[in-house]
Amino acid sequence: MSECDETKPRPVSTQIAVDVLTDVLDDVKPRLVMDRARYLETLWEANPEISEILARGASLDEVRDKLYAYLEHAERAVFAVDNDFHILEKATVRECVRTFRSILGPVNELRTGVSALECLWQLRRGGEAEQEEAPVALGFLMEFIHLFRGVAGRSNIYREDEQMRRGVPEFLTLEGREAAAQRSEVLDETAAMIEKYMLKYPSGLKEQVIGWRRQNMRRIMRYFGSREEEWDDWEWHVRHVIKTPEPLVELLELTPEQQRAVEKAVDSRIPFGITPFYLSLMDRTLSLKLDHAIRAQVIPPPDYVDQMAAHKADRSMTFDFMGEHDTSPIDLITRRYPLIAILKPYNTCAQICVYCQRNWEIEECLAPDALASDEALDEALKWLDAHPGVGDVLVTGGDPIVMSDSKIDKLLAALAAKKHVYRIRLGTRTPVVLPQRWTKKLAALVGRYNEPGRREIAVVTHFEHPYEVTPEATEAVQRILQHGMRVYNQQVFTVENSRRFESAALRRVLRSIGVDPYYTFNMKGKGETRRYMVPIARILQERKEEARMLPGLDRTDEPVFNVPKLGKNHLRAWQDHRVVMIRPQDGARVYEMHPWEKNITPLPPYNYIDVPIYDYLEELAVRGEAIRDYRTIWYYY
Repeated sequence: MSECDETKPRPVSTQIAVDVLTDVLDDVKPRLVMDRARYLETLWEANPEISEILARGASLDEVRDKLYAYLEHAERAVFAVDNDFHILEKATVRECVRTFRSILGPVNELRTGVSALECLWQLRRGGEAEQEEAPVALGFLMEFIHLFRGVAGRSNIYREDEQMRRGVPEFLTLEGREAAAQRSEVLDETAAMIEKYMLKYPSGLKEQVIGWRRQNMRRIMRYFGSREEEWDDWEWHVRHVIKTPEPLVELLELTPEQQRAVEKAVDSRIPFGITPFYLSLMDRTLSLKLDHAIRAQVIPPPDYVDQMAAHKADRSMTFDFMGEHDTSPIDLITRRYPLIAILKPYNTCAQICVYCQRNWEIEECLAPDALASDEALDEALKWLDAHPGVGDVLVTGGDPIVMSDSKIDKLLAALAAKKHVYRIRLGTRTPVVLPQRWTKKLAALVGRYNEPGRREIAVVTHFEHPYEVTPEATEAVQRILQHGMRVYNQQVFTVENSRRFESAALRRVLRSIGVDPYYTFNMKGKGETRRYMVPIARILQERKEEARMLPGLDRTDEPVFNVPKLGKNHLRAWQDHRVVMIRPQDGARVYEMHPWEKNITPLPPYNYIDVPIYDYLEELAVRGEAIRDYRTIWYYY
């Protein structure tokens, strides 16, 4: 049985039918309900030449050969003198041709176990009547509608632009001040558009938001029977970390799904915990919907809880996406790069993030036995002595800044005594979830080990959304900066911060408080957190169409994909990844991700099955997004 025969149809939402199909059909008025036959009709109309090849081919090999010949002709056509393609449309053609060739490759069919070409051939030969059984996903059809159009130079990306409709932009036909004035007007329009989007995502520094959270704080303190002045004591927060459903039910309005998920997580002994401070960042009611990213960080969805519970006995292997079991030469040490090693002295956090990379390793929020033994830590430090090539040590876990001042001091002193260690990075979420931890004493203690020209101490934290940026976080960051250290941010790109200009708004507010954007991580391909995941195409689109509009100092982060066991693949580097297949059963792209060692050491690539773009757009539609705003996503490969 081929891939074409294995799946049942996914229901297409009305919003997707209207918004997405508006982008694919220039000549057909979209209906509220688009049937499957119409999708197929659109597919064959998207590129009549390809449709004809598929219809007339007597064998798969014949179809493949004719498509290769067609793609060669299509690519050569963009270099011809007498064509009417816009010069930027030519770039789209070349990228689509490159992607289509890859998908046609027999070796990629072998490696992925899927043949998109065979599915297309069967669809074309079978006729529309056969499609009542809906053998392929709508996302598969949508991918090829766009790919077929792109190969033919009909993506229509640029024809929708008002300047393009008028021909050459007016400012390019002028000179001097007149040209500058016209150009400035165009830029004013773009700036106004950016601000319109960013206003949708207020930060925690807005006066109104600060007022709401002050009320939350008072309600939390009353619940715990504590005095308001205790709020500034980080140890009070640690003592009152919320590990059961009751405080949430009492202090927040939860959906029934959220309440059930928390209850099951606690009953199943799945790590769960929220600091009182982070709880105060959540809106009291569900009506505002500004705190969606904050709730999603710590309130687990049902499918996550179900999978974690089902794999409780073997989770250390099942959920170890990065293969740390195979990259840990000794307890507490992980190493994937020549000059860098990870040291994990403290195996828990002040609160638990649902999509933590190491959710398989942490047994309990603030577990009493989370601190590594003196013997294990001594062995890890001796290992560093035996590997002088490691000059950059990332101290993470868990969250090492939850340890006591004396433990932090002792560890930093031991690392600073190693002459080959030129940088110590502290991976911590405390500036976000427990900013009170950064007392003047702690900042001074850590700052003592920062010696310009000799050794750098860097704090690497994890803000996810503008709504997390608070006056308390600002104060914590300023204390760190006052001692000559820098603070960097690693954002995980999820469905909760991936809307138009949502991450751009975070970058801008982070810079305003002294935090440098450092990495934007594609979510790990961990099945238990799949509902948070975003297609790689959306990360690439965000970098090009939103982050690119920010000043350079606001967009210093690099979008990366973490290849299991190997390390970071830079997503902006087109030569480091490629689409090798589109799966008929769900429309997911399969990427071949190349290791950082490419051109240095012959290590094999990694095949990654991405989130289908169609599914992601459906989720955005449910959240009220105008899907037309994302129409170019299909052309980011």
